[in-house]
Amino acid sequence: MLITKVTGLGEARQTKRTPDELIVEEPMSIQLDGTLTATTMRTPGNDFELAAGFCHTEGLLGGASIVGVRYCVDGSAVGSELNIVTVETGGRAPQPTPRLGNVSSSCGWCGSEQIDDLCARLAPIPSSEAFDLDVIAGMPDRVLGDQGLFARTGSVHAAAAFTRSGDVVLMREDVGRHNAVDKVIGSMLLDPAQTLPAESDEQFGLFVSGRASIEMVQKAWAGGFSAVVAVSAPTALAVDAARRANLMLAGFVRGTTFNVYAPERL
Repeated sequence: MLITKVTGLGEARQTKRTPDELIVEEPMSIQLDGTLTATTMRTPGNDFELAAGFCHTEGLLGGASIVGVRYCVDGSAVGSELNIVTVETGGRAPQPTPRLGNVSSSCGWCGSEQIDDLCARLAPIPSSEAFDLDVIAGMPDRVLGDQGLFARTGSVHAAAAFTRSGDVVLMREDVGRHNAVDKVIGSMLLDPAQTLPAESDEQFGLFVSGRASIEMVQKAWAGGFSAVVAVSAPTALAVDAARRANLMLAGFVRGTTFNVYAPERL
């Protein structure tokens, strides 16, 4: 679209008409075996990964395997404008409870009771050798080079799975931080050539381009990631969850400095 670009101050101010690219933000409804579970505002693309990842990280699958993902359970994909996705388990997943309103970061969280629920559902991450601190420090620059949507619009978040050696194995972008993470986890869940960290002997870290909220830690924990690396701050609840999950949590990762919030001590 065309915008007016303003530069300079006072008499030196200049304006000109110039093209600009804006990120698309649209609602997507996620169904599990035909039952609506949630609606999220997302950047279209990798919708099947987003739906599968959401169902997994929110604990909706109940251990059931995904047998299919498709657009619109009761009509044409075109008729729903590709904004309804259903995840199918053949009825093996528990009946989901729909969320009211749109999903947003930390939606539905109100304190330590939810962490207790996570602990009941998820086992702590197995202890292993810590990630190299140089690898942690270098992740923002490594991921930034692959952020095509961010380079063009400046208005999306990124999430990426990386190995102990610092190799980025998968990166996704979305207007929502939580959506980007679900897309990464959904891709690893659906692609036969990939494996979720929780189902692998290999350690993976999860990079997020924004702050580390409790929801980011929850999703990383559900996926089996051993570390979360964020360019901004974590919340107190996220630190509490990371320590109970035995998950390394690093924040303010910028340049050569960062803070380690979990474990309590290196």
